[in-house]
Amino acid sequence: MIKTEKFTLTGGAGQMEGILDFPKDSPRGIALVAHPHPLYGGTMDNKVAVTLARTFVNLGYVAARINFRGVGASEGVHDHGKGEMEDMAILHKWMTERYPGLPVALSGFSFGTFVQSHLAHQLAAQGTPAERLVLVGSAAGKWEMASVPADTILIHGENDDTIPLIDVLDWLRPQDIPVIVIPGADHFFHRKLQHIKSWVTQLWHRPNVADAAETDAASAD
Repeated sequence: MIKTEKFTLTGGAGQMEGILDFPKDSPRGIALVAHPHPLYGGTMDNKVAVTLARTFVNLGYVAARINFRGVGASEGVHDHGKGEMEDMAILHKWMTERYPGLPVALSGFSFGTFVQSHLAHQLAAQGTPAERLVLVGSAAGKWEMASVPADTILIHGENDDTIPLIDVLDWLRPQDIPVIVIPGADHFFHRKLQHIKSWVTQLWHRPNVADAAETDAASAD
């Protein structure tokens, strides 16, 4: 059973509630997980967000989730991404002070991918870039996603009718970054959550999805 710990942190709009999930041994890294849109029922307990957190724990990371402004016991009101990114930056600072010297992975689902893509740019500009990003159900076409590093792991559902796959492809095409498409999966990955865990686990220690495909092809020859 995964050990968890609830915490409270002062954000830009007041107190934020959060959860830490711990690996069995000393953590080798930090993972920050951002949940889907607060105005449409998104919370840190969303099953995709929890799947991402638990996947990182299995990889040896301590995973941190917060409820965005106005969700659960977190104070404030929804700020359309700006305030939510500020709060994730506060979480980043708190976690890196608590676990100094560890790399930080950013992950998110739906609206959370929008927040994390922009936080990644902010961290890079500050000279403290994220180790890597994992974005599930990327919010392309819904919100203005920032560009992402080439080694980003992107996972999307074939039958996502909230964020159509074509919008994600249109966003990624100029960046020349591949996306893993889960056949038959809807936006919330009903009955498909195991694929998120499997792909992130397989690809985490590989440079990027394209390189993984080339390695597999070479092995088959």
